Amino acid sequence: MNKKYILSSVAALVGLSLATSCVDMDTEPEGSTVTSEQKADVVAKDAEKAAAAVTAIFANFTNYQPNYGYLGSQHNDFGYPSIMLLTDTEGEDMIVSDAGYNWFSYGLDFSSRVANSRATYIVWSDLYSLIYTANAVSGVIDPATDNAESQFNLAQALGARAFAYFQLVQLYAFNYQIVDPATTPAVPIITDANASSAASAGAPRASVAEVYDQIYADIDATVSLLTASQAAGYKRADIRYIDLAVAYGLRARINLVKGNKTAAAADAQAAIDNTTATPKSLADATGPSFNDRNENDWMWGVLIEESDDVVSSGIVNWVSHIGTMNYGYGEFNSGYRISKKLYQSLSETDVRRTWFLDENGENAALSDELYQSLANYDINVPYMNTKFAPYKYVPETEINANDIPLMRVEEMYYILAEANGSQAILEDFVKTYRDPNYSLAMTGNSLPDEIWRQRRIEFWGEGMNWFDIMRLNKGIDRRNTAALSDKYILNVPAGSNILLWPIPQPEIEANVGISETDQNACVTEAYSEYKVDEDESVTLF
Repeated sequence: MNKKYILSSVAALVGLSLATSCVDMDTEPEGSTVTSEQKADVVAKDAEKAAAAVTAIFANFTNYQPNYGYLGSQHNDFGYPSIMLLTDTEGEDMIVSDAGYNWFSYGLDFSSRVANSRATYIVWSDLYSLIYTANAVSGVIDPATDNAESQFNLAQALGARAFAYFQLVQLYAFNYQIVDPATTPAVPIITDANASSAASAGAPRASVAEVYDQIYADIDATVSLLTASQAAGYKRADIRYIDLAVAYGLRARINLVKGNKTAAAADAQAAIDNTTATPKSLADATGPSFNDRNENDWMWGVLIEESDDVVSSGIVNWVSHIGTMNYGYGEFNSGYRISKKLYQSLSETDVRRTWFLDENGENAALSDELYQSLANYDINVPYMNTKFAPYKYVPETEINANDIPLMRVEEMYYILAEANGSQAILEDFVKTYRDPNYSLAMTGNSLPDEIWRQRRIEFWGEGMNWFDIMRLNKGIDRRNTAALSDKYILNVPAGSNILLWPIPQPEIEANVGISETDQNACVTEAYSEYKVDEDESVTLF
């Protein structure tokens, strides 16, 4: 058996990939296997292959069981959307059951917080796989190139790498603003520049500050490269790739976490100015959607084709789990519901109420056929999510080829409101696009809490909620959420160790730069420490 890669690279998971792996990452869109050496060679010599190598970066978002060689067959293993669901289910806004058919029940009791959990392995593996494929491209393109296509290709690699490290640092360390960033350990930094030395000497955990330095170096270069390539007339083929607006949007997110509010506002505005995406209107936001790359508010997304392995698998894909009106795991795991507490915070005139069934299990915005599909699956129950329409709006379809949003332009308006501390921006946006009768005064919330509430509703199920919890240093309070089992009603204070993710045990064993003493303290915590009794008097915030 040949030695092949199962995680990110021989550098990112030193030794593990050589010692335990049986399969390589399937990274070329045609389905063939390409090693890092081959990829570097084709990028350097063949423009068509260079484009394929860039496409391979974003294939990480749609991989079918990329960790099969180590984990075996896992039906929650399908690339970055797995991380979206793994993190969303750990909060308080997504209510799920612990039925045997729920592959994402880890979040109910934080059983992912052990070093050898499958969830931990998937998170680490998938993000470092993205870094690995990005490094394979960035390492062979001259950063000083004046060729527009090469500038675009390099920007894709650096932008994707910035995204992956940004997600990692938020999962493995607390917010930059509440720790000492110079001394707090985050994650190993592997780039095309140090991959060879890391393979032999190991890769220690870099500090939070060092990881953010790398993130900024990559995202700033991405903005510069895309500015140049766009000026030369080079455009992305579709929204799976990063364009200038997405690069500004990513940097707006990064600046918001870092506390650079002026810069965050400027980048959010630049993202709005450089995109053709527009917010969903009141009419367009009524009822289910969020399934098609052509929706007017999408800036960046995961594109799924009917021929993809995740689709032909039938059920090993994102919408199989979170969808409720298509065939899949949602039919068997009691479905994914919005928290009662969060749903009841919506006013009667907010169109986002139509993304869920109400307290009586009804939703007038659904067609008879779509509602009947819920009844057929016996999940027409209170607070059930109907946000994500089935593929081509066909009830009970077995073709789960939904595209997946990664960035919508609505987010940029929320960043503008938060970064500027502007009630006017928030009220104007919500009244125009979500609730014509809205005012901050009617909620009784402070502006920061209200923006957070709005984001929690707007991006429910889109893999963003956990990162807001960490960014804002919030806890998790599952009281009054209509949790499906009393044993998972938790009240986790902000800053609790259990909120961090552990480094996978295989990484510790294989990477000579990391020892047991470098492990996050979350592995010593138990969810039972945060178990509380239901308290119906608890308020939203």
